[in-house]
Amino acid sequence: MSNPDPIESSPIPQRFRRALNISLGFIALLFACFYLQQQSEYQSLSLQPGVAAGLVGILTAPLLHGSFEHLFSNSFSILVLGTLAGTVYPKASVRALPVIWILSGIGTWFLAIKGFHIGASGITHGLMFFLMTLGLLRRDRPAIAAAFIGILLFGGMLLSVLPQQPDISWEYHLSGALAGVLSAVIWRKLDPAPPRRVYSWEEEEAEEEIDEEAETFEPPRPQEVPVLWHRPTNDGPVVLPFRRPGTGKTSEYDER
Repeated sequence: MSNPDPIESSPIPQRFRRALNISLGFIALLFACFYLQQQSEYQSLSLQPGVAAGLVGILTAPLLHGSFEHLFSNSFSILVLGTLAGTVYPKASVRALPVIWILSGIGTWFLAIKGFHIGASGITHGLMFFLMTLGLLRRDRPAIAAAFIGILLFGGMLLSVLPQQPDISWEYHLSGALAGVLSAVIWRKLDPAPPRRVYSWEEEEAEEEIDEEAETFEPPRPQEVPVLWHRPTNDGPVVLPFRRPGTGKTSEYDER
């Protein structure tokens, strides 16, 4: 007998603590990188579109931020969205995060024209659209609840994928959003759906369907079974001729 998957079998509080700790650990890494930025030059680690040297930014740009406000905004988004995704979709999130990280950078490298692109906004938008798409595809209660919480707190991300301000990388936002949608479509069935509650009226409908099936397969009554041969019936009298012994004469008797 195979051992159950520890992620799948773990209860919701355990998933929540695991996802929260991972999100907090990543935020701590962002703050450490922001501190190191103040000590050295970091433009060489940014994502520069269309430049071969800027390809390194696909891996390093999400760790860099231009200001403390920028860092705090992305950290709060990662804390909420990362915890939601890790709690509701523990398996899919593990696979989606690397895809969002890489594809958001690749998309920005191709879409953007110039500038130095930094920040974890591509990842936050990827998580947001990941949750929203899974809520639309799966439509179970945890999925819908996670999508509604994400839209309620970060609904502005739906518009930030379009060009608005010159100093905001909408290309990073759009690339991350597309990567999140793609990840949700690919791994929408990876995490099992929660058990669905069956209501009393549904049980009654199921019983009625079973009764109808039973009636369908019940053998018909004997009177309804067709036969291949019917004995001829005659309502009138039947005359049987017979010969009297010793006389050679015949007589006829009626028999009903």
